[in-house]
Amino acid sequence: MSEPLPVSLTQPPTGYAEWLSELKARIASAQQRSALAVNRELVSLYWQIGRDILARQAAQGWGAKVIERLSHDLRTAFPHIKGFSRANLLYMRAFAEAWPDAELVQQAVGHLPWGHNLVLLAKLKDNAHRLAYARRALEQGWSRNALTHHIESKLLEREGQAQTNFAVNLPAQGSDLAQAALKDPYLFDFLELAAEAQERDIEVALVSHISRFLLELGAGFAFVGRQVHIEVGGDDFFIDLLFYHLKLHCYVVVELKAGAFKPEHAGQLGFYLTAVDAQVKTPEDGPTIGLLLCKSKNRVVAEYALRDSHKPIGAAEYQLIASLPAELQTSLPSIEQIERELRDLPDD
Repeated sequence: MSEPLPVSLTQPPTGYAEWLSELKARIASAQQRSALAVNRELVSLYWQIGRDILARQAAQGWGAKVIERLSHDLRTAFPHIKGFSRANLLYMRAFAEAWPDAELVQQAVGHLPWGHNLVLLAKLKDNAHRLAYARRALEQGWSRNALTHHIESKLLEREGQAQTNFAVNLPAQGSDLAQAALKDPYLFDFLELAAEAQERDIEVALVSHISRFLLELGAGFAFVGRQVHIEVGGDDFFIDLLFYHLKLHCYVVVELKAGAFKPEHAGQLGFYLTAVDAQVKTPEDGPTIGLLLCKSKNRVVAEYALRDSHKPIGAAEYQLIASLPAELQTSLPSIEQIERELRDLPDD
């Protein structure tokens, strides 16, 4: 418990509060840099140990039992340092085998906590995918649980896959970014709805789980409203869901359809885009884009319908139940086993 300030110090001098605030920010930044440096050193050490195990097993024909012996000897030599369990040594070996180039380790994967790297090794077989997810995790500050979720839902594989007409209806500068912002399919398994759920039920459930919905939509989407009223020529119309995309700087109209894609859906959505452009959009905003979410779609029918539309529209399917195949399990120890043995993975 800190001692009370002397009476003479209870009134700080002019400028003290600003200086204190600056010092606090500087100290917090130094602590963060220190933690990151410690993490990089730890990952680098684990990579070096894994590389040595690989090299000596290859050169001297040592079998798998040497890892068990090494674990015992290291834990005996360093009883207060955790991380030298047999299971973790196996992951060090796998880590070095996956990333033989030291320069790659100093880049994305070297800046991620060891727990994140365990997820990348256990969940993905391909280095290109591992690196892509590592970079995105760094860019967006994903926790380990978020990284696991995005890998299992195949987030990066679904991005940019929606059918769109953006290339012809948006400025070249923004069409690629808009295309990348949409997925196909969208996974709404968190709603716990039956496959035959109706449009209004899905809409209500999505708004009730807006944080999960925004997570599935992706970075940049901000929720504006549900059943947004638009009056055109004295008639009332209601937009299912309206969003604003902070990176694209435009409104995004989302329409839900419980059945298959039909050409008239594109016409209805185009009408809503025209209305938003005329009544909601400001001169600083980009052209409003539309996303039509359907239970299913015939790609050729969707292509024809979007080709005839002069409004930027994307069409994608959604799934109410998880149907993507689970990743194959590796022969490595499970991450849960590592956690039980280490008890020292960072809280991330």
